[in-house]
Amino acid sequence: MLDFARFTALSFDCYGTLIDWEAGILEALRPALDRRGIDAPDDRLLELFAAAECGFERQKWRPYKDVLRRVMEQIARGLGFEPTAEEAGSLADSVGRWEPFPDTIEALGRLKERYRLAIVSNIDDDLFSRTARRLRVPFDLVTTAEQVRSYKPAPAHFTRTLERLAVSRDALLHVAQSLFHDIAPAGALGLATVWVNRRRGREGPGATPPAEARPDLEVKDLAALVDLIDPGPPGGPAGGGRA
Repeated sequence: MLDFARFTALSFDCYGTLIDWEAGILEALRPALDRRGIDAPDDRLLELFAAAECGFERQKWRPYKDVLRRVMEQIARGLGFEPTAEEAGSLADSVGRWEPFPDTIEALGRLKERYRLAIVSNIDDDLFSRTARRLRVPFDLVTTAEQVRSYKPAPAHFTRTLERLAVSRDALLHVAQSLFHDIAPAGALGLATVWVNRRRGREGPGATPPAEARPDLEVKDLAALVDLIDPGPPGGPAGGGRA
């Protein structure tokens, strides 16, 4: 079990960890498919998304809005059609409407009582600003792909976050759903990690590429993490370091 008393800050991946991006992705993709009578399984669409997104993020940095446009175009062509300009922009346009997981807001509020909180996300600044309104909890730091000009699993998000928080690696705990984008690179840098396994009980890696990584702790959701850090009643005051 992690010694939660040693940490002064928590960093979070946003999309997939705090925000239900798989539901958002599917909701954005379905209208274009429905217009053409294409009935593709959810897991297939998420697999296509993961492969396309990872491929474009490995290239020279471009804004995430452009990445998502290219992802939509590649998915469409893989399913046999050419998207309209409006359809090509549908993924990027939808990001601000993606909803937090049901446990996210309360968990962040309780964690904020005890730790400094940071976002470490493959996103553009303006796209995250739309999401921030849904999360409600103010973050002490937000590190985006636009700021570091690279995409996770490249290490720049993590090194920049450590520098800007001015904390040692031992004092920062990284919390994320993606083994590929987050748990593997954060662990390689010596950060302690919590894997929020949002896909527990479902097959496949969903909207992220498969990866081998060993987190320090696995939980099913953020509520479970909060209960380990502070086993008090939901909504009660933060505890005193019980793990």
